[in-house]
Amino acid sequence: MNLVQPIKDIKTIEKFKNEVKKESYRDYIMVLIGLNTGLRIGDIVPLKVKDVIDKTHILIQEQKTNKTKRFPITHIKYELDMYVEGMEDEDYLFQSRQRNSKGIKSHISTTQAYRRLKKVANRLGIKEFGTHSLRKSFGYHYYKRTKDIAKLMEIFNHSSQSITMDYIGLTQEEIDNSMEGFYL
Repeated sequence: MNLVQPIKDIKTIEKFKNEVKKESYRDYIMVLIGLNTGLRIGDIVPLKVKDVIDKTHILIQEQKTNKTKRFPITHIKYELDMYVEGMEDEDYLFQSRQRNSKGIKSHISTTQAYRRLKKVANRLGIKEFGTHSLRKSFGYHYYKRTKDIAKLMEIFNHSSQSITMDYIGLTQEEIDNSMEGFYL
C-alpha cells in the first residue's frame, strides 16, 4: 500500500491547482471541492449539478460511513457557478466521456480521477500523492488554521483524535512546535 500524504505547502497547492486547471476545468473543480470540503473522492465524483446549483452546502450521504453530512461551499460558489453554467440539473459534475451499456453518460471513476490528478502531481514532483491527498490537505490546513482537532475529527467521522492527527500527517515534531511557548 502506498503512503498518501497531505500537501502541506500552500504554494505547492496553488501550483497544483493551476496545473490541473490548465489541463481540465472539470478536474480543477474536483480539486477545489476536495481541498475545500474534505470530502472523499468517492463522494465527489458522483455529484450532480443539482447538488451544487443554488446551494450554500453540499448535502450527501457518505459512501464509506453511510452518514448524511453537510459541507459548506459558499467559498467556492463562484467557480462552481461558472462551471455548471449551461449544464442540466441531472448532469454529473464530473461526467465521463464514455457511456455505460445503456448508452447513458456516467461520472468518471475514482480510478480515473486518481490517474488524472496523479499525473499532474508527478509532473510537479509532489511525492506520496493520491486522491486522499485532497482530503488530507484539507484536514491538515484546517487544523493549522483552527487548531480544533475535535471539530476536524467530527468532520472526518473519525473515532479518535489520534486517528485524525495521524491521518493528516501531523508528526510529533509538529505537535511539539505547535505547543512551543504555550503556557497558562
